[in-house]
Amino acid sequence: MVKHIVLYTFKEGINKPEAVEVVRTQLEPLVGKIPGLLHMEIRQAYNGMDYALYSEFASREDLKAYQTHPLHLAAKEHFFHLLSERVCADYDV
Repeated sequence: MVKHIVLYTFKEGINKPEAVEVVRTQLEPLVGKIPGLLHMEIRQAYNGMDYALYSEFASREDLKAYQTHPLHLAAKEHFFHLLSERVCADYDV
């Protein structure tokens, strides 16, 4: 299993709670629709970053496939333009 953690900041002037909700409603429903995506949660963050994405994948290959999956790419179109900064870490369990 792979755990995938990403922290993001939004561009200046973005309503953060509303933007987090957009991201959450676009990405969390992908669980069960994209092979190997086992769990995902998105929450507003504090202490430097605006939101945190935590997800679990069955394998590294599944995480890699998720990145270019058409459903994931379509979901990103709804919010990717709002993002300013991204920090990511993955690890095996």
